[in-house]
Amino acid sequence: MSVAGLKKQFHKASQLLSEKISGAEGTKLDEDFMEMERKIDVTNKSVLDLLTKTTEYLQPNPASRAKLGMLNTVSKMRGQVKTTGYPQTEGLLGDCMMRYGHDLGDQSSFGGALVDIGEAMRQMADVKDSLDISVKQNFIDPLQNLQDKDLKEITHHLKKLEGRRLDFDYKKKRQGKVSDEEIRQAVEKFEESKELAERSMFNFLENDVEQVSQLSALVEAALDYHRQSLEILEDLNTQLQNRVSSASSRPKREFKPKSIMSSIETIDNTQHNGSYSSSLKSSDIQINHTVNGNGKSRYTWTDHIKQVSHPYIVLKMTYSASLEII
Repeated sequence: MSVAGLKKQFHKASQLLSEKISGAEGTKLDEDFMEMERKIDVTNKSVLDLLTKTTEYLQPNPASRAKLGMLNTVSKMRGQVKTTGYPQTEGLLGDCMMRYGHDLGDQSSFGGALVDIGEAMRQMADVKDSLDISVKQNFIDPLQNLQDKDLKEITHHLKKLEGRRLDFDYKKKRQGKVSDEEIRQAVEKFEESKELAERSMFNFLENDVEQVSQLSALVEAALDYHRQSLEILEDLNTQLQNRVSSASSRPKREFKPKSIMSSIETIDNTQHNGSYSSSLKSSDIQINHTVNGNGKSRYTWTDHIKQVSHPYIVLKMTYSASLEII
């Protein structure tokens, strides 16, 4: 920065300090200008807050939102065009219901209802994704563009105007010490900056129909989302009512308890029929032979019992052997 530039910055800082500490009054602008400046300031704050709150409306979970932002940043750094979608809560609930519904099976009314609701929740998650895309394209992006261009340009003009006002007030207070030519140049620059800032604010505020259109796009996207959600939920409610009617009219089955002994006999007949029946036959032959032969039935029978582990078979073999001996 040149010496003249440094000197001008010093003059501005000196004037600002004088106004803040000593209470010196600077040049007052007209009321119309001040009102436009106030509206621009409110608009700037509203856009900043709207961008944050709208993102929170679309993506309520701060942890998932932060994770999504990090993943998108990494994707951009890697040159990947595709971005990761926000994990909709409806989709997560739908996946949970469908998983347990399939585990219960088609014969379960509760399982079938879970599958129906899970599919509906997945559809609502898709509709919510469409809402996110629509709001981002038609509301968030235009607001961001408004902030980055129009409001940023107006803020630049106002900041430049304030600097030239401070320079003019500093030189005006030192009239006599500062040449008339410098004061005249300061006035001209001050007037020029005021006209640029005033014109930019006027044009912006007169064309606020664009902001109204963006708000309308937000409401239309939300309305479309709720309309589609209503259709999905109405169809789902009809399916569930049909399931209730079907389950209520279904004939009741009678409960028939099964005894433990019958279950054991079924297992014996199906799984151990070959091995145990052959074992029984061999034991019967051996018992008959020993009883009619050399009288070693007790040793041979006990030795065979040690090879059999099933308690029911042991009981059955004992009963059969006793009959044979008698």
